[in-house]
Order: sequence, then C-alpha cells, then structure tokens
Amino acid sequence: MAKKAVATFAAKAGAKSMVKCIRMDKSPKTGAYIFTEQLVEAEKTKDFFEGKK
Repeated sequence: MAKKAVATFAAKAGAKSMVKCIRMDKSPKTGAYIFTEQLVEAEKTKDFFEGKK
C-alpha cells in the first residue's frame, strides 16, 4: 500500500518540482528552537527560508 501511495504522489503533475524544506526558528516566547518543515515548490525555496509565506 505504501508503494502505491508513493507512486501516486510521484505521478501527479508538478510533484517533481516540490522539495521538502526544514527551517529552524527561535521562539520569541520561550527562546527554544522550533523546526518548521513544509513542502514547497523548488522556485520558492528562497522565500521559505527568508520567512515569507
């Protein structure tokens, strides 16, 4: 079943241009680090790491 889900995801249009980005942010409330991860388009990775949405 997992192979089918992965194959379906890879077969969708535009799926090859998606990348998983992980950014480390510091919480203003506690000072601890928070990891934010998101699937973004390859062209928009710079915006993600700059903190833009």
